[in-house]
Amino acid sequence: MTTVHYIIGGEVQGMGFRRFALHHAHRLLLCGFTTNLEDGTVECIAQGDVSALTEFETLMRQGPQYAEVTSVECTDVTNARRYGTFRIL
Repeated sequence: MTTVHYIIGGEVQGMGFRRFALHHAHRLLLCGFTTNLEDGTVECIAQGDVSALTEFETLMRQGPQYAEVTSVECTDVTNARRYGTFRIL
């Protein structure tokens, strides 16, 4: 199982971004979490199949309708803990 850490920047808080990530993670059968960070970015940890993670990254780069994504940093995580579901923190 592959795990990826995402930091999404831009106008992403208060735009439904976490719920957008939750919806697509559930649809793609990914596990992990999403949360707002104090610096105005959104953080996601997603775990699952590589093809699902590739689609998830594409969606994170687009964001929901009113968000304006300006950056997405993706980092592969080794020896990550296992998540049972995807949730908003």
